[in-house]
Amino acid sequence: MAIKEEVYYEGGPHVGDLIIGLLLATTVICIPLTIGSIVRALWLRYRITNRRITVTGGWRGRDRTDLIYSEIVKVVTVPRGLGAWGDMVVTLRDGSRLELRSVPKFREVYDYINDKLSDRAKKASGALGK
Repeated sequence: MAIKEEVYYEGGPHVGDLIIGLLLATTVICIPLTIGSIVRALWLRYRITNRRITVTGGWRGRDRTDLIYSEIVKVVTVPRGLGAWGDMVVTLRDGSRLELRSVPKFREVYDYINDKLSDRAKKASGALGK
């Protein structure tokens, strides 16, 4: 019997990332950061379920990456926007890393992902003993 995939979060990056990026456009030196935040707002999408993490992004949203929880060995978060959103770096068993930028409610998403990880991955992520 197949387990039904239940969606925990589905959506794009936090709107605050776009707002700050647009405010930075007032200085010429920050225009690349502004372009990055616009591209993320247009084409970056996250889907976090009870079975996997899916990130769709790249130019015009043509790249898709699926991660299953058993492949994750470590998750590290960095708060942004006064803690309203944050970035996550997910390290996989083969040593590759995937960065999730401007994740809304990143603390809740991090807790949800950690609940799905092995004890070894939780320890590496610093989640045990909270």
